[in-house]
Amino acid sequence: MPRFEDVVARYHARAFLDIELKVPGLEGIVAAALKEHWPERGFVVSSFLPEVVLAMQAEDAAIPVGLICETRAEFLRWTDLPIKYVIPHHKLVDASLIQEVQRAGKKILVWTVNFRLEMEKLRDWGVDGIISDDTSLLARTLGS
Repeated sequence: MPRFEDVVARYHARAFLDIELKVPGLEGIVAAALKEHWPERGFVVSSFLPEVVLAMQAEDAAIPVGLICETRAEFLRWTDLPIKYVIPHHKLVDASLIQEVQRAGKKILVWTVNFRLEMEKLRDWGVDGIISDDTSLLARTLGS
């Protein structure tokens, strides 16, 4: 299995990276790998855990962080955190929510978007990015 550092080294010049931290305590390792191979096409270090978001910002304030939200209650916390990205589940998203986040100067990525019509709708609403389990469909639908 490749190490995190190896993945960052391989893809830092090829893709936007969404690096999800599922547990606290890895912030230093992630920051060190990113400093060595700063992603050229953009990136975000994201988590469901506000304490991870805060720890990542404390580790290196230059690293963009994002809050992942699956419920409305989780979503409501985004205004209290030093994030650049709000990353809600697709079931929470409508056009007005996208506008609210963007008016606040944040970017919005929507996750688990696996159907063409939903991808097109989110694109038309102006979402900043789409996360999908079906990357082939996403590329065909929205172009490369």
